[in-house]
Amino acid sequence: MMESSSLIPADQPFAVAAALFLIALFGFWAEQKSWGKMVTGAVWAILGAILASNIGLIPKSAPAYSFVFKYLVPALIPLFLMHADVRKIIAESGRVGIAFILACIGTALGAIIAANVVDLGAREGDLAGIFTATYTGGSVNYAAVIQSTGYDDANIISAATAVDNLMSAIFLAGLALMPASAWLMRQFAQRNHDEQEGQAQSSIERNVSGYSMAGAIAFSLTVVALSDAVVAGLNSLGSDFNFASLRYVFITLFAVLPATFAPKQMQKLHGGQSLGLVLAFVFFAAIAAGADVAKLLGTAPILLAFVIILLTVHGLVVFGGGALISKAAQRLTGNPHSGLALSLPECIIASNAAVLGATTAPALAMARGWPALVTPGVLVGVAGYIVGTPLGLAVAAMMQ
Repeated sequence: MMESSSLIPADQPFAVAAALFLIALFGFWAEQKSWGKMVTGAVWAILGAILASNIGLIPKSAPAYSFVFKYLVPALIPLFLMHADVRKIIAESGRVGIAFILACIGTALGAIIAANVVDLGAREGDLAGIFTATYTGGSVNYAAVIQSTGYDDANIISAATAVDNLMSAIFLAGLALMPASAWLMRQFAQRNHDEQEGQAQSSIERNVSGYSMAGAIAFSLTVVALSDAVVAGLNSLGSDFNFASLRYVFITLFAVLPATFAPKQMQKLHGGQSLGLVLAFVFFAAIAAGADVAKLLGTAPILLAFVIILLTVHGLVVFGGGALISKAAQRLTGNPHSGLALSLPECIIASNAAVLGATTAPALAMARGWPALVTPGVLVGVAGYIVGTPLGLAVAAMMQ
């Protein structure tokens, strides 16, 4: 049922859409301010939308929100993956890639354990998959698994998003503090990361033009259309299996193929990833607008317990497993600086890339004085975009 008591009526789609983009704009603006840098722009967009809907500025439900969920979310995923060269990720991520594999295992295992400890209701498998996706690749995969599983409880999703961003910020602070422990550093290989290894991929897109933006949008829509055609074709074969659940797996596959085999051509599509980020903020605003604060406060504590368990298991697997691999490699080779042994900074960057995505991992690497880990941090973060959705869907299916 559409809300009729808001200042902006639910039956005015352009007014509602304008409000969503204004909230997204506020998120980008806030994260550039000294007072807003403590959290990400996504958090500010979520908080802005929750506030706007609960004081009656925008409706809690509207056809414009459904449009965002149905059409914008599938389109933003190829925009994020358009430079995801799988060969480069495999070739250049190195030891950080090994640590990232541990991070993926830790996230999936943590979600399964948390779901068995905390009762999240009848659809806890879907929630476990959603959290697996966001703590493997970030918000893009979070959105994809929500749409793929058809999870439509706005209060739960908004609470989950708020808890996710809160715990991500706390987790990032913990990662940044870990190198201060001399004892912890000694459990890993000692390695110098203050020399740049190659040129870091810049997250700033340059040379944006109408041509490049049109190309990026055309690429994104073509990938989604091709994926939907494949799903429809497979379903027409008469199988009992509904291939619609694999929609985002096909979108991921068709997006990374040209990025891998035609990277030079894809590099010309400047502006696509920035557009994808804008759409992601709009998606967060649309979800958060449906949040009822009173119900959210009643739901969030159990989700908080779920995420704490998940991230605890994640950390044990990444850092416990990384330390064991390092010790084993050092014993086997007799070399304390064995190339197979992982350093604590390498594990930190891999964990960061999984939990918070490809943008914060290189930022933390530079902030901690590890410029050599900037490129691997970006690469495994992009790998997270690729594997996050399939891994999340696999966990959701396993938990059914």
